[in-house]
Amino acid sequence: MQKKNLVLQSFLNALLAVVYISLVALLMSNGEALFGQGDDMTMVGPMMILLILVLSASIMGSLFFAKPVMLYLDGKKKEAVRMLSFTIGWTFIFTVLALVINIVL
Repeated sequence: MQKKNLVLQSFLNALLAVVYISLVALLMSNGEALFGQGDDMTMVGPMMILLILVLSASIMGSLFFAKPVMLYLDGKKKEAVRMLSFTIGWTFIFTVLALVINIVL
């Protein structure tokens, strides 16, 4: 895989991670309006939170590690490390941008 393709794919993976995280944050911040007050402690609330946790771990694991692992298993170890590094780097950049936007607004 060319370096340009690695950078682009890692950017898209990090962007998809940001979009997914934003959707989960939106759901969590509006949970009371969507699902009601929830005064009575039932099993459904904690179960939904744990299901979201498992789903999130699966999605983030796929976005961050699926392609690097496939590259690694194909014998392209340097490309695998680069891909993972680029994805982490893009995620760091998005995190800093979110922090700056939060401070400014």
